[in-house]
Amino acid sequence: MKNSIFAVAATMIAATGLHAEEVLPTNVAFNDGAVEQSLSGVAGDAANGRIIVGDKGQGNCVACHQVADLADVPFQGEIGPALDGAGERWSEAELRGIVANAKIMFEDSMMPSFYKTEGFIRPGNAYTGKAADDTFGPLLSAQQIEDVVAYLATLKEE
Repeated sequence: MKNSIFAVAATMIAATGLHAEEVLPTNVAFNDGAVEQSLSGVAGDAANGRIIVGDKGQGNCVACHQVADLADVPFQGEIGPALDGAGERWSEAELRGIVANAKIMFEDSMMPSFYKTEGFIRPGNAYTGKAADDTFGPLLSAQQIEDVVAYLATLKEE
């Protein structure tokens, strides 16, 4: 009886993703710019991804890209390509790679690397006048990347 209870518990944990391990920014495996493996091990939430894309305090994707679905967000940028149809132009793995570090796929991209913690020339530690330290994390968390990817995958040409 105990063995069957443990088996059911293990199955439930596996089904809910509680066993999933987050991929650290330094361990992301790129394949021609694409990232096949989920960074969080948990499916992305497209509704939260939509918020992140349009929120100037989070992803701020609209600073450079236009998104018709976010017409209520003012002052959308024109530096990057429009994100309408992104779900048709790129696979989920390609979208994940682009959001994590676009420079891997598009060498001359001006897009910031949202899931990178090394290889930067760091300015000082905020406005303290002190040198940068090791507390500089990625711009977005692994789950936020997955949420943005889930949202971008929903964007189809109309």
